[in-house]
Amino acid sequence: MIKQAIIPLAGQGTRLLPLTSVIPKELLPINGKPGIEYILDECIKAGIKDIIFVISKKKEIIKKYFNNDTFYKKIIKKKKDLRIIKEYKKILFYKKRIKFVYQNKPLGTGDAVLKAMKYIKDDYFLMLLPDDLIIKKNCSKEMIFIHNKYKSSVMASMKVSRKNVNRWGILSSSRNLNSKNFLIKKVVEKPKIINAPSNNAVIGRYILPKKIFKLLKYQSKGKGDEIHITDSIQKLINSGHKFIGHKFSGKYLDCGSMSGYINSTLEIAKL
Repeated sequence: MIKQAIIPLAGQGTRLLPLTSVIPKELLPINGKPGIEYILDECIKAGIKDIIFVISKKKEIIKKYFNNDTFYKKIIKKKKDLRIIKEYKKILFYKKRIKFVYQNKPLGTGDAVLKAMKYIKDDYFLMLLPDDLIIKKNCSKEMIFIHNKYKSSVMASMKVSRKNVNRWGILSSSRNLNSKNFLIKKVVEKPKIINAPSNNAVIGRYILPKKIFKLLKYQSKGKGDEIHITDSIQKLINSGHKFIGHKFSGKYLDCGSMSGYINSTLEIAKL
């Protein structure tokens, strides 16, 4: 069973400036609730027990958000407000599951995952990107089911417009397993439109093998002078490790851009 998750949170959030000049994007409210809590709820409902946040020193406020006991205790002692008591209990519930590690140089998702290596004990772990919200269905739970069925790694996927493939990691398949799942042959990080093997994009949910850390340790920097996790994934595929692309059932929301953030609030408000 998958019981551990890594969530990279050290990104600078430049697409959401000026909001993120003061507040980390993960703490920005989406329909009255910080975005990171939607990711945490997805993890916990999927059975995850141990969650590793990868933050930078500039984002210490995320750590403070989950460790602000003195503030809550003072307020509760003074006001006895049931809503605040409920919120504090929720924070304590999250806090029991969270560990923090640091990525102080912006060297990409691969480097962020590598920073959490010492905490990963099991053969496989879940990795979620907080910019990508998936509502109405629990994508992580679906993927864990697929992992258990096929004993493989899994990546969430959806079709995107051909003109936008250079914004995504793009997958090509070797064969379909069924209408929702396919074996991955190739993954390319943000290809030019002319070079894209398909328009099946990787969305920010991955079930990865622990052995990927050995590859990430020695991986060279790629586009943007970053360590891309897709490069190590491709090496695993080339070595015969099975990766399945899963066409998830929920609705995708990009809360990492200004227009996407506004739309995410509107969509979640409808639920």
